[in-house]
Amino acid sequence: MITFERTFTKEDVELFTRISGDEGVHHLTPDEQGRLVVQGLLTATLPTKIGGDHNVLARTMNFEFMRPVFTGDTIVCEATIDSYEKTEKNRTAIVASFSCTNQKDKEVLKGNFAGVIL
Repeated sequence: MITFERTFTKEDVELFTRISGDEGVHHLTPDEQGRLVVQGLLTATLPTKIGGDHNVLARTMNFEFMRPVFTGDTIVCEATIDSYEKTEKNRTAIVASFSCTNQKDKEVLKGNFAGVIL
């Protein structure tokens, strides 16, 4: 199992808003606790970081967003390699699944990806 953890900040959401153009009001206006909702695709950078750390060139990625992530939340992403095998081009094909949970141990994101290791 491969694990990565990140705490999302207001600055993360502001930067991702500028980069992505995802300007939903829930990403711009704090709730009654002063938190912003983190963009789903910003949350999805956790499994992509795991793939990047291992030189995976993704071909497919599937995400299921289970519940919102807020600024200040610490998310742990755990990825499991389901299979990998050598290809005819002497690369390694990989399929992995992942689950991301918040500090309350509630699943916020799950999915899988497939690609090749460069």
